[in-house]
Amino acid sequence: MSIAIVGINHKTAPVALREKIAFSPDSIENALYHLHQHPLLNGCVILSTCNRTEIYISYEHIIDLPRIKVSVELWLSQYHQIQLADYQGSLYWHDGQEAVEHLMKVASGIDSMILGEPQILGQVKQAYSYSHQHKCLSGELEKLFQRIFHVAKRVRTETEIGSNTASVAYSACLVARQLFSCSSSLNVMLVGAGETIELIARYLKQHGFNKIIVANRTREKALKLANLMDAEIIALPDIAVRLKDVDIVISSTASPLPIIGKGMVERSMSIRKQNAADSKMLFIDLAVPRDIEAEIAQLDDVQLFTLDDLQKTVQSNLEQRAIAAKEAIYIIEEEADIFMSWLRSRNAVDLVKQYRENAEMIKLELTGKAVSAIKQGADVDDVLNKLSYQLTNRLIHAPTQTLLQAATKDCCDCLKVLSESFGLKEN
Repeated sequence: MSIAIVGINHKTAPVALREKIAFSPDSIENALYHLHQHPLLNGCVILSTCNRTEIYISYEHIIDLPRIKVSVELWLSQYHQIQLADYQGSLYWHDGQEAVEHLMKVASGIDSMILGEPQILGQVKQAYSYSHQHKCLSGELEKLFQRIFHVAKRVRTETEIGSNTASVAYSACLVARQLFSCSSSLNVMLVGAGETIELIARYLKQHGFNKIIVANRTREKALKLANLMDAEIIALPDIAVRLKDVDIVISSTASPLPIIGKGMVERSMSIRKQNAADSKMLFIDLAVPRDIEAEIAQLDDVQLFTLDDLQKTVQSNLEQRAIAAKEAIYIIEEEADIFMSWLRSRNAVDLVKQYRENAEMIKLELTGKAVSAIKQGADVDDVLNKLSYQLTNRLIHAPTQTLLQAATKDCCDCLKVLSESFGLKEN
């Protein structure tokens, strides 16, 4: 028995193609059910994220893999109603130890678009959970995923892969947390309602920032974000009036001109200094062109971070993560060896079981004939001699043929293993 993976990811295909192969959460159950009906598969797991779709399978015999590849690729084509030729060149297959190491890298964030990102582990756990719920896991996959979760934990605790932020959005939130001690009492204004601002909003929510104002050109687009954060919505012209009420401003819009100018900030700071003991303000401008005039950095108690400032931090941290990733590879290779040793031993157990069953069938067949002969009046000694002769021949026939073939092919290693197996002395 063995493990294999077929997949498509951000390295092999653009998003326009990846989205055609993706499985929605609502479709996973149906997809697992149909895939699990494949007669050559023992188990299957489907992982589908914005950056990758991968199918993990276990199967009995290595000689079946070519047939499995053809049928699984055809199934993907039919399930998603897309021509196989349109995506086949972007697919990759891994099997055996290579497959095990690949999945360990995926779960540990080593194979992610952003090196070391932690979200993928949760997605892998969810994929495992779906398969477990719908009884699509084989014993091998069950054991593999338990080992995977152990490996991901080791990588996180024994390396620095996740200790440094590796996204601009997270860096923005980290700067805010470092500058202010109590996040729950702070007022934050988010300017814009695009993907970057939405991601920042999610990070802010996770870290206890509860007082949020969303300023956007259109109310409809800001509504989803406001509902997510339980935030107040204001129009862009209202920023000048409300700026005095906030401690942190994070902006990311497509405006061709600055939205927040030095004069606007000066007036707000003047009012804040009259009404608050701690009047400092943090501005984070993630827009290109910039939303906030650079001159505000000259004002007292004002700190301004631009996209370039945060990008330098991200790049530095990515370099540190790359070093940690090399350490993680050693852990992954070690753990993959452990799992493959277990898998090989399981294969051996199955072979021993099969060998014993074959021997038992031969014994039952020949003893049945012997008993029948004795009942019909045959000489007992003759029957027993014939039984022992036939039983010996039948049991040693296959091992003898194997020994002769190994000798003919001059396979010394094979002869050594066979000699040890049969308790023979090597010449």
